[in-house]
Amino acid sequence: MKTIEQIAAELQGYDPSALPAHQVNAFLARLVQPVTQTESVGVFAALGRVLASDVVSPISVPPHDNSAMDGFAFDSAALQPGQPLRLRVVGTAYAGAAWRGQVAAGECLKIMTGAILPAQLDTVVPLEFVKTDGETIELPAGVVQPGDNRRLRGEDLMAGEPALRRGQRLGPAALGLVASLGLAEVTVFRRIRVAYFSTGDEILSLGEAPREGAVFDSNRYTVYGLLTRLGIEVLDMGVVKDEPAALEAAFRLAADTADAIITSGGVSMGEADHTKTMMKQLGDVAFWRIAMRPGRPMAVGRIGNAPATAGSAGALLFGLPGNPVAVMVTFLAFVRPALLRLMGSTDAEPVLLQAHSSEPLRKKPGRTEYQRGIVSRDASGQLRVRTTGNQGSGVLSSMVQANGLIVLHHGQGNVAVGDAVDVMVFDSVI
Repeated sequence: MKTIEQIAAELQGYDPSALPAHQVNAFLARLVQPVTQTESVGVFAALGRVLASDVVSPISVPPHDNSAMDGFAFDSAALQPGQPLRLRVVGTAYAGAAWRGQVAAGECLKIMTGAILPAQLDTVVPLEFVKTDGETIELPAGVVQPGDNRRLRGEDLMAGEPALRRGQRLGPAALGLVASLGLAEVTVFRRIRVAYFSTGDEILSLGEAPREGAVFDSNRYTVYGLLTRLGIEVLDMGVVKDEPAALEAAFRLAADTADAIITSGGVSMGEADHTKTMMKQLGDVAFWRIAMRPGRPMAVGRIGNAPATAGSAGALLFGLPGNPVAVMVTFLAFVRPALLRLMGSTDAEPVLLQAHSSEPLRKKPGRTEYQRGIVSRDASGQLRVRTTGNQGSGVLSSMVQANGLIVLHHGQGNVAVGDAVDVMVFDSVI
């Protein structure tokens, strides 16, 4: 396993005092080693879990050619260009059982949605397109083409082919797909455990009496929510005072019981506290000033001995800034993708959408900015985005108002009204 120094040597132009945002994720991609332990879980317990092996379809879906409509099934060879078609109805086919009769030339079969199409029939005309006269129907010219409204056997999945791939995180649609194959269980990577705590003598826990110069901790609750959305097992270690003994005990406990550790506060370059000292003492850690706003200070590395099941030389460490918005931004931009990789996911990078800015945005090239934004559609259906206003890193209410982050990239300059910008949307993320 590579050390922090070895990983840094692989990144061209690596500068921990002015690290571009894209290099952070490149670094973390090399640092994070996915878990390897697996388990089988039932479909209801699989939501959000990551597949440890391909799910191979044991059956074809659908298993037979069937009707996509309530209508009349017939052999399209009877169709004549520009001519109506009269057919005699000889029976009715229902979903759930094969119709056993025969359909001769000039005949058709009334059929319900999902019912099996007899072998000689290849087209279905919807009920509303025909005229009925007793046992006879008439199709006007041109209402259907050969093969219309027929679902082919295996058009969704063929038996023996992968239905879902290893490394895929299972969402609601995937659960339905697994169940549609008749599978009661799937093999997934084990759930990872993340320990987190806030640091600082000025941080109050809920229930403590207010005092001058102190603030109530919000970071633990936002981090808890972010981790819970990922389906991670969380270990809340509360607020740890800026005292060497307390910090050492917290780091050692976290490293002994978790795959990753997240802290907030105590990682700024000029801070004269004990958090950074303890990180250095107990692990292989890099301290960065990232060329970004908000959230410049960040620490990453490994600390102590991770659990025997973790398969690594230590628990991953993410030391985040102390300001509430900076905590959330650095988590979404860097920590979340890294944790997804640790979980075994092959689709870890956030998806960026493009929207047109509704206001001018000031931006200096040379850093990545994440501005809180509100995305909406205009009258023409185009995505528009505007900021929430005050972009201070302590304005947590702006994250409540926002439904995405406007991502202004490292080399990007000022944005004019109407310019396209990238947006990281929050839906299903936070």
